[in-house]
Amino acid sequence: MPPSDVCWDPREHHCVRALALDGTVTELNLGDLFRRAESLRDVDGATPGEKVAFVEFMLALCYASGTYPSCTGEWDRWVREECSLEGVAAWLDRQPDEDWNLFHPTRPLGQNVLLAPFLAEHGTGPAQLVIERAGDYSQFADHHHLEHKAPLPAAAAFRAMLTQHCFGLAGRARISGKETLGPAVTNLATGRLGGRVRVLALGRTLGHTLRLNLTPTTDDPGVFNLTWTEGPIRRRDFTAKPPPRPVRGFADLHSSLGRSVLLRPKAGTNGDRAVVDRVLIGAGELLDLDPDLHLQDAVMSETRTGVSKPLWPSPTRDLWREAHALYAAVEKEAGGLYTRLARLPKEQGRDSRTFELFAVGLLANKTAATCWVTSTAPFAPGRVSELHLASERGSALAEYIARSLDRAAFAAWEIAYPNPKPADKKAQIARFDARGEQWKATEHPYHTLLEDVTDGAEVADCLPGYAEWLVELARGFLDKRLDSLPPNAQGLRARAAARSRFGKELGSSRAPVEFATLVDGGA
Repeated sequence: MPPSDVCWDPREHHCVRALALDGTVTELNLGDLFRRAESLRDVDGATPGEKVAFVEFMLALCYASGTYPSCTGEWDRWVREECSLEGVAAWLDRQPDEDWNLFHPTRPLGQNVLLAPFLAEHGTGPAQLVIERAGDYSQFADHHHLEHKAPLPAAAAFRAMLTQHCFGLAGRARISGKETLGPAVTNLATGRLGGRVRVLALGRTLGHTLRLNLTPTTDDPGVFNLTWTEGPIRRRDFTAKPPPRPVRGFADLHSSLGRSVLLRPKAGTNGDRAVVDRVLIGAGELLDLDPDLHLQDAVMSETRTGVSKPLWPSPTRDLWREAHALYAAVEKEAGGLYTRLARLPKEQGRDSRTFELFAVGLLANKTAATCWVTSTAPFAPGRVSELHLASERGSALAEYIARSLDRAAFAAWEIAYPNPKPADKKAQIARFDARGEQWKATEHPYHTLLEDVTDGAEVADCLPGYAEWLVELARGFLDKRLDSLPPNAQGLRARAAARSRFGKELGSSRAPVEFATLVDGGA
């Protein structure tokens, strides 16, 4: 990268939007985020993943500055007494300016300057930096959009880079290994948070959020990864795939460089101090993660083959349907973050809903990002058992309604298609299947149930109303599906059969007891 007089420092320049407690939105630099952490509700991001990546970066700064609890007892005191995080801002103020320049000619923040000789020839437009816009990265695909030179403001590029480090997808980079740093530079590995659901405890304020998510430790926090070529950590080369390197403390973990990235700057226009107009991305670091130490937020789940792995985003199962797993992890004190949350005392003299469990995952089709999936589960210390019961029963009722709609669709199909071709059966039944609409609509009643229980309502008092809500939705969606039947005798019989079957499922001895009072003969 040629020497540049363009400088952009996230300690001095606005790098993220933040929401204040009074509802106003403002843009702040890193130092002000920590100085005002108790008057800010949250940080914002263009996507949920970007928000998580920025919080990861702030956690790394807490560790690097020595601002973290040493044991669970101290963590509990930090959370209860709202210990100040202004020490992080003071530490940032003392750091050398050259360490924090996103566009430093020899040590750019968060980047690999070894890519500099190849940026002009092999780089692309800044869209490659943004996970949602990059496609599958492949050098063999037709990606004309990546050549577009529309610049990206420095702050947006900085946040997108952090998101790549955390969530970057596996695939083959567009960079040429033969002509650059070696054949393995094209082999992009899944980021540290990619392929799994990351869970953050979101508190009343930004400061509360950071304290909740700091893992107490007496170990050295390790090095903060400012750039690829500086510091005590010897980075990998790209002649062959290396073994994962050990993690050297929580500062190292939260600031790890999951991608080799290099950004080309130019002076900004329209109020932007600096922009990025060209990007080059290659393979980054591989970490040897200890599940107990480095995945403290992970909720372990079993695959169909019996392998235990952290909860992962699914294309067929909405993330909100996993809330019961989060509450179960707390109730059972499953370790890490969940054990600490379980032992927090119920707070007196203020709103009992002290924080939320915010789950985020990146859904991908092979190596191309599809969408971010998120879910927010309310939480109140002292009501873990009630929330677990409500989420579990709420899920069971929703599952039963879905099965009932499936059987109602089959009942309509049997009459509407008396002589079907086997190859057409699936599509024909889908004509009457309202499960998709039902699942989408169930999220709101489900969250309402959890909110009510969080606020102190009894689970037994909430479930009948929740069940009635689901049945009302289901009957409406089923009727809309049945409206496609012709108004003849066959159509009327198919419609009556579907409605009757749905009613019988609700009245079955196998049905949850909450549906018993809602049966009206299948009408």
